[in-house]
Amino acid sequence: MTATTWTAESAASGQYAEVNGINLYYETYGDGRPMILLHGGLGSGEMFGPILPALTDHHQVIAVDLQGHGRTADIDRPLDYRLMADDVAALIDHLGLREPDVVGYSLGGGVALQVAFRHPEKVGRLVAASANIRRDAVYPELLQQQGQVSAAAAEFMKDTPMYELYQRVAPRPEDFPKLLDKIGAAMAEDFDFTEEVRGLRMPTLVVAADADMAPPSHYIEVFKLLDGGLRDGGWQGDGRPKGGHALAILPGLTHYDIFRSPLFAAVTVDFLDRES
Repeated sequence: MTATTWTAESAASGQYAEVNGINLYYETYGDGRPMILLHGGLGSGEMFGPILPALTDHHQVIAVDLQGHGRTADIDRPLDYRLMADDVAALIDHLGLREPDVVGYSLGGGVALQVAFRHPEKVGRLVAASANIRRDAVYPELLQQQGQVSAAAAEFMKDTPMYELYQRVAPRPEDFPKLLDKIGAAMAEDFDFTEEVRGLRMPTLVVAADADMAPPSHYIEVFKLLDGGLRDGGWQGDGRPKGGHALAILPGLTHYDIFRSPLFAAVTVDFLDRES
């Protein structure tokens, strides 16, 4: 993976919005039904560059740089999914959007879920990709690796696309070690959103790679909380989950390339364009 594979070729309109105590950067692409697009940890909206043409074919995509990521400078608060979700909700209000779809990957998937939990009236359809709802679902060896993410790891990350991107676009490139400290602290927090997921009412698509950070069974568990995978769907689809929820386990992918896969774009657009 190189930095260039993360770069969008489409022309974008980049702007800042003063919302919820943060100067939030976002880029707007295309026209049509609005889609809020949320990137993964240590990335930015540019992560989706390879699939933006597919996403923007008939959708307006608003790619947000979350707190401390991309062109959004960090502020004096922890990297908390709930606070970042409130940022996104405030941006939705700032832009005057009515129930946009919210699509997020990894960190962005967790934030997207929190937007849906905390501000359900602001979300049309929800796509949560590679987003785990319990910390203990993640493979133990990965949890061990996450425990090593801190400012001390900055030197070892200088050859990664995440570091290159941050140095190129961040308002304060020297803050990269601080971002690693905050990411490490956030990943160390235990969480279990089982009950919150069970209460989701907007149509929700659960997406994962077949070799993701948690086993496919975890994402099937999430789907079951949404009334999925409990019975035959029926010839007319009347046995499908109540509420229009869906599940996609994408073949041949991992947590680290799903966000730029044409398969991810295809299932996302297909789900968002459904009428029921």
